[in-house]
Amino acid sequence: MILQSIDAFETISPIRFREEYYLKSKPVIIKSLAKQWPAYSRWNWEFLKQAAGNQRVALYNNVKSDAYTPINTADDYKTFGDYIDMISKGPAGWRIFLFNIFDHAPQLTQDFTWPEEYMKGFVKKYPMLFVGGASSITHMHFDIDLSHILHIQFAGKKRVLLFPYEEQHKLYRKPFEVLSLADFSHYYHHNGTPDYESYPALKLANGYDVTLEHGDTLFMPAGYWHHMEYLESGFAMSLRALQEGLTPKLKGVWNLFGMRAIDTVLKKTAPGPWYEYKKKKAFDLANRELTAG
Repeated sequence: MILQSIDAFETISPIRFREEYYLKSKPVIIKSLAKQWPAYSRWNWEFLKQAAGNQRVALYNNVKSDAYTPINTADDYKTFGDYIDMISKGPAGWRIFLFNIFDHAPQLTQDFTWPEEYMKGFVKKYPMLFVGGASSITHMHFDIDLSHILHIQFAGKKRVLLFPYEEQHKLYRKPFEVLSLADFSHYYHHNGTPDYESYPALKLANGYDVTLEHGDTLFMPAGYWHHMEYLESGFAMSLRALQEGLTPKLKGVWNLFGMRAIDTVLKKTAPGPWYEYKKKKAFDLANRELTAG
């Protein structure tokens, strides 16, 4: 893989952000954006437990999905408070994603502001919390609705691999899914070397490598692939914004209600053959990239 660092600024003007990053679909880190919010100093484990500790949450382990794994099927459930206690004690490969804590504690929305000076179209009904224990993994994928993301890290350190959407075939994208067939698990504990023997097209993939810390805001342009590993137990919030124009919005709708529906039906009716078809197609497209490269 060909990786570079991500530009980072303490602050950046909205004009520069739009011209150099938003319009060019290029990621950037704004280090001071969240430091202006009450959430920056107020949100910690104990605060979150008090806000929503009794809520039952879905937990996900580090095992990659296979031919028989339904979409977003939880591996366990706990109360949010019990989960926080568990991951606070040490490494725990369990994470929570798409947890709308604000449904249960709406007062938390007063602790941050929507940065509309940088972009419009925020989906204000769905700010989401992402929580993980040290060693937990979010496998390589892109967000199905193709929204722009501001990902704000509030606790712990997290390392992220990012790739533009156009790198999808070098990453062995599974057809009709948003997931990579290649396994990047514990990539950072293997000297930054993925399994090139099994997935040789990865050598051609151009992307970014970054570590997020408390207060960092990462702009992930729509469609960007991302793999995340929690170096420490921590949590982050994602603010989503729809892309400008009708066409990208329609692509997101197709992914959500067309592509995913087809995949769900075939996983239920012919999981083995369907998986083998997708696997073969992913390798065929990756091999084309190898030949061209």
